Amino acid sequence: MTSPPAQALESQLTKAWPPSSWQESHVVLAVSGGADSVAMLRATLAVKHQCRGRGRLFVAHLNHGWRADDADADQHWLESLCRRLDVPLETGRIDVQALAAADHDGLEAAARSARYEFLARTAEKLGARFVAVAHTADDQVETVLHRILRGTGLAGLAGMRFSRPLAPSVALVRPLLSVRRPEVLEYLDAIGQDYRVDRTNIDTRWTRNRLRHELLPLLRERYNARVDDALLRLAAQADQSQQVVAELAERLARECLVVEAAPQPDGDRRAIRLQLDCRPLQAIPPLLAREVCKIAWRGANWPMQAMGYEAWQQLAELIQKRPGDAANLPGNVRARRENDWLVLRSHSAGNVSSPGS
Repeated sequence: MTSPPAQALESQLTKAWPPSSWQESHVVLAVSGGADSVAMLRATLAVKHQCRGRGRLFVAHLNHGWRADDADADQHWLESLCRRLDVPLETGRIDVQALAAADHDGLEAAARSARYEFLARTAEKLGARFVAVAHTADDQVETVLHRILRGTGLAGLAGMRFSRPLAPSVALVRPLLSVRRPEVLEYLDAIGQDYRVDRTNIDTRWTRNRLRHELLPLLRERYNARVDDALLRLAAQADQSQQVVAELAERLARECLVVEAAPQPDGDRRAIRLQLDCRPLQAIPPLLAREVCKIAWRGANWPMQAMGYEAWQQLAELIQKRPGDAANLPGNVRARRENDWLVLRSHSAGNVSSPGS
């Protein structure tokens, strides 16, 4: 008979991610070998054995190569576990340090980007509808706190969403997002499952580790013993508010956005010009105007990374300004008020007559 700790975690997974939504689809489980991802693997397998369905479970593991022999040992351990559990395993390998140097990015950012690209490719190759990652409530606390310290808006305060698109036909899901780390360890102990320990998780050179091992313990001890719960409530409320804002912004974007796109050599269609009718946007709050501009920018398939708060605010303010006002924005994009329209052109755009003229 399954022990109560095991039943509790499997029940939480089932409640957060009902099997009826995935049992007929292929699912890729992202497993590093650490406690959280191994618990997700075992719990999802247990639920799958109960609900059955035609979909298959696969495990995906990316060896980042930055821990040398330890990384190889993690992969070999996971290969053995997957053979014992009779779960197909897909592996990949990258040199994350070389990738970070080439992209002029930090190791953490490079590793994260490479991991999600690998997971998306693996899911598409296998025909999987979902990729599940093992972020827990503790990861959510650290994420929200990190974003507060860096500076963030309402969407950032919402933390990680339970699900989001990973590729056109693949959804990323976080079935353990309501589970706390002690519950994960209790579950693994209850089923007698070991796991790998990544020694870099205690290296305080990395920001997230400093938050986990230094700042959060200090906040719990000296300021609020329940600071984790407070941050989780903040994230939940911010998420609810952001959903309302996003829905209103989508309605406005459908009403006032026109996109002109051109075919690219890779077969993609990338916008060369966006046109926003400013008349429906004149009286809306700045927060909502920024969200409409973000929807337009994403719809153009223009890079989002360099667009910080100041750039979004500058763009939103152009909606309120007179014809002739203009701004240069990241990504070689030029924005200009032309009569009742805000027109944004990418650097490669030619001279196109403005609407309403």
